[in-house]
Order: sequence, then C-alpha cells, then structure tokens
Amino acid sequence: MNIIRMSGGIGNQMFQYALYLKLVSLGKEVKFDDVTEYELDNARPIVLSVFGIDYPRTGKDELIRVTDGAMDFFSRVRRKIFGRKSGEYHELSMDYDSAVLEKENAYLCGGFQSERYFKDIEQQVRETYQFRNIKIPEQIEEKIKGYGQEIEACFSVSIHIRRGDYLDSADVYGGICTDAYYNKAIRYMMEKYENPHFFVFTNDTFWAGKWCEVRARETGKPFTVVTGTSEETGYIDLMLMSRCKSHIIANSSFSWWGAWLDASPEKCVVAPSKWINTRECHDIYTEDMVKITPAGKLEKLEERH
Repeated sequence: MNIIRMSGGIGNQMFQYALYLKLVSLGKEVKFDDVTEYELDNARPIVLSVFGIDYPRTGKDELIRVTDGAMDFFSRVRRKIFGRKSGEYHELSMDYDSAVLEKENAYLCGGFQSERYFKDIEQQVRETYQFRNIKIPEQIEEKIKGYGQEIEACFSVSIHIRRGDYLDSADVYGGICTDAYYNKAIRYMMEKYENPHFFVFTNDTFWAGKWCEVRARETGKPFTVVTGTSEETGYIDLMLMSRCKSHIIANSSFSWWGAWLDASPEKCVVAPSKWINTRECHDIYTEDMVKITPAGKLEKLEERH
C-alpha cells in the first residue's frame, strides 16, 4: 500500500488526488495522510469535497509501519543497529518523476505538479473534477450567479493575480508575474480576440480594483474584479475561472487548474515563462500554453525547453 501525504491548498490537493487516480488505475492500493500537514494552525482547508470526493484515509498504525516510525524499545534498538527502513519518498524535483508511479509500500511526499502523471487518464480526471457539491454562502449567492451569467455572455478571459502569501515569499515567487507580464498577456489576448472582457481573480481585491482601473483606461476594455469569496470558499473562484473562455494564469497551481478545467479546444492559456525562482519547473507547462517572460516578452518556441 502507498500513502500520499496531502498538503497545500486546493490546487495542490487536486494534483495529489490526480496522482491517486493514476496509481489506482495501475492497480495499486493508495490512501491519504490528510492529518500531518493539516494539524498546523496555518493549514489551508481541505476542499476536495466540492467535487463529491471522499478519499481513503490512512490510519496511524499504517503510517507508522510505512515510515518505520514505531517508538517502542525494540524498534528503536533495531533502527539504531540496522538503520531506519522508511518508505518515505520525496519527488526528485518539481518536474515529472516516473519513479513515483513505480513505488510500492511508499509514503509519497510532493506536489506532483505535472499533467504527465495523469495525461493518459485525462478524461477520468476531468469527470472527477466536476463541481458536484459546491456550497455558495447565501450572502454572496446572487453576486456569484451574476458573475457566472456575465462570464457566459461575453468573451471572458480570466486573470489570476496572487498577492498575499506570495508577497511574503518574494524570494521564491517574486519578480515573475510582473506588470510587464500581465500587460503583455492582456495585449496578446486583445490581438487574438476582438472584444475580450477580463475577469480578475485575486486574494487582494482592493489592490486589484485600482490595478484594473488603470488597465481599463489604457486598453478601453472591460475589467471585472471578482469579489466576495475567501480562502475557505476559493473553490467558487476556481469554478468561475474554469468557465472563462481563455486564461492568463499566475505561477500558481490554483489558476493552473482553473485553466485546465476549461476543456474547450479553442481556449488560449498564457502562463509565466518561469514558475518559481529556486528551481527549474519544465513539466508544469502543458503543450498549449503560451509563455511570457517577466520582462513582458513572448517566449519563442525555440527558446522553450
């Protein structure tokens, strides 16, 4: 039996559950450790239930056995003499790691952020990630319904701008989704489509409102900041994002999935050419993505890895 350590927000959880579906398709028994990461005070909510998902959870005894973590006297002596025989396995990098699919009796730790893990079961993943159990708070129900109608009625382009926690970790995420990046992405969509309406999804709506006023004045195109949602109801943003007709994503698994869940073959997805500052991330990108650099330059095909 393998155990996947669940971590992060909804985007990470979706990548980890997609890996689960792939491993099960290979005939493996797989469970989740959804306790270790989520005991922390700053843990993000687990929200896979919005898709009607009820996943198998590992017990404490199973986790101890797979990680060789028993604390009884004889286990501690054995580890001291022979070493620990833990099945804990961390993906080698942020790129696709084929060894993950071959592991047995392993405790799998990582983000697994690549479509390559589940491309051959893509239709199953798409069918799984339907918003079957979405709960919209009564106080914003009419507002969300209105956004949905607007998105359907126009050529809607989602823009994801992530601030907040990304500003706090600027050494990892900063300097990638710059104003130059967004300006070029917006211009690219305007050149491609006649009358785009940009819908902005962000964790800083006050800042985004002022940002959109400037962009609307410069471009003459409509910009709408989606408001009313929170960390706990971020799945509503994800749902609305997936209904847009094209996408400008941030270096975030959240908007990666927002764009991916849009199954239209006609969509255009613009992505930042760099994902994080601390390592290379080649396999996060899908083949149809258009990459733009932090300097606002369209990355040429021959420059791509």
